[in-house]
Amino acid sequence: MINPEAKLISDLSKPEMVPIRDGYGKGLVSAGEKDERVVVLCADLTESTRAEAFKNKFPERFIQIGVAEQNLATVASGLANYGKIPFISSYATFSPGRNNEQIRTNIALNNVPVKIAGHHAGISVGPDGATHQALEDIALMRVLPNMTVIVPCDAIEAEKATVASANNGSPTYLRFGREKSPVFTTPETPFEIGKAIVFRDGTDVAIIGCGMLLYNALIAAEELSKEGIECMVINSHTVKPLDERTIIEAVQKTGAVVSVEEHQVAGGLGSAVAELLSKNFPVSQEFIGLQDRFGESGTAEELIEVCGLGVESIKLAVRKVISRKK
Repeated sequence: MINPEAKLISDLSKPEMVPIRDGYGKGLVSAGEKDERVVVLCADLTESTRAEAFKNKFPERFIQIGVAEQNLATVASGLANYGKIPFISSYATFSPGRNNEQIRTNIALNNVPVKIAGHHAGISVGPDGATHQALEDIALMRVLPNMTVIVPCDAIEAEKATVASANNGSPTYLRFGREKSPVFTTPETPFEIGKAIVFRDGTDVAIIGCGMLLYNALIAAEELSKEGIECMVINSHTVKPLDERTIIEAVQKTGAVVSVEEHQVAGGLGSAVAELLSKNFPVSQEFIGLQDRFGESGTAEELIEVCGLGVESIKLAVRKVISRKK
């Protein structure tokens, strides 16, 4: 079941640390070079969302909207309606947080190919605190008809996802973190929208995750292997549409699931997996994510631990779900 082409770095203990958002900036430039219809709009956050690289390369195709996220989505929908491929860049708490109605009505309802880049998502934003830690954005976007939802696991995958989304012809939400995080995929690691990747094979539990916490999942799986517990680790970077076949086959093989995401457990990837399995192959599941709470101020490392998203929390969830399986 594991894809022999799903190559990761040779030593997971020594990853390079790069913000996932850096891949978005590189991907924008690459997409812009390949297709002159690509345009980028920003809500006064050009540098921090890494839209600056596109602005410098293609100034005639960059629009600074200013602090007006509702207008950001509305202008982009008009551009898309007339043949452009707009990417809109802001913090996830503001887009899709503040402009959800405009995304719903002007983008999703009209089914125009606007790409919504939600930056600084998740608890790892750290010291900015609860107001700036988007923890419900996947749920907001996943529920919208026509919307594709992608959560890259590192900077390399973020670049691939940005380029791929420029060509998928549909409204798309791309979710990026702020802090430096491990780069553990490679340029040769495959990426296809809607196609999950098995990063590690196993027979006891399927760990299905997205975003930077997949690194924690891989480390947890390696440590659990020393205890005789073999975990399959699946990168479900596309939360919508789910790769149903890969997930169902993985669960049929392992008989138990742990979902891992830097998001509320309600409405995110874990919920999507549970919905799928309840109809096709119900099994015991544990959910790693924010347990119906807001974040707080602290370092990214502190918050990952206090919110139960670290390696030890994942290992505990695996043991729990195995005990119920037995």
